[in-house]
Amino acid sequence: MSIRAVCLDLYGTMINIETNEEMEEIYRGISHYLTYHRVFMNRREVRERYFAIMKERKRQSAERYPEIDVEAIWLTLLTQENSKPVKGRERLAKELARLHRALSRTRLERYDGIKRTLKSLQETYQLATISDAQRCFALPEMRALGIKKYFDIRIISSDYGYRKPDSRLFAMATEQLEVAPHEAIYVGNDMYRDIYGAQQAGMKTIFVDSNQGSKSYNDVAPDYYARDFYQVLDGVGFLAQKHADGDD
Repeated sequence: MSIRAVCLDLYGTMINIETNEEMEEIYRGISHYLTYHRVFMNRREVRERYFAIMKERKRQSAERYPEIDVEAIWLTLLTQENSKPVKGRERLAKELARLHRALSRTRLERYDGIKRTLKSLQETYQLATISDAQRCFALPEMRALGIKKYFDIRIISSDYGYRKPDSRLFAMATEQLEVAPHEAIYVGNDMYRDIYGAQQAGMKTIFVDSNQGSKSYNDVAPDYYARDFYQVLDGVGFLAQKHADGDD
């Protein structure tokens, strides 16, 4: 069988992002916004409560690689504050999650060559993204950068409560793509979360050397090393030919 699918990481591989959740301005803005919903907390209270709830949810998780759901964090805070109306809490929790993300974000852009490479890959392979992310803002950010349309299958860690390198996320992608793991290539920028995780799931791997992510992990080595995203097409072609020749 030939290579039939290419799965890609999102942040640090396709999207160049920078966030800082420590900035006081974030929690001042959220504190002011909450007053419109009759929730009165100063910025210090908002910040401390947010991180306390996050820490407790991680502590309660039975997963080896726990993932939080930021909407659930804000919903817990609103419930604790007995915010009104009750029926609107879930919608407000999503708004707060997106507001928090927007205020903490200092950079959001595509890496060079992304759209051209995805368009070329789409002509031959099925595509999926597997990302440690929050659905409530990952999909809008993909749409804003013009790459959402390339991925019908999007495996996002916040939906499941665990994150990479958990091999279940990679297995879900190949199952939904209806391909065997050895018929898929995974492209990522983190040697531990991406390359090690994908290899544990039986996938071929391409490491993209971006400005983010861990560059090494124990003795893990990718099947192909790309200096930037422009080289991903070369890597996919190389691995596809190697697979076709039976030289695995």
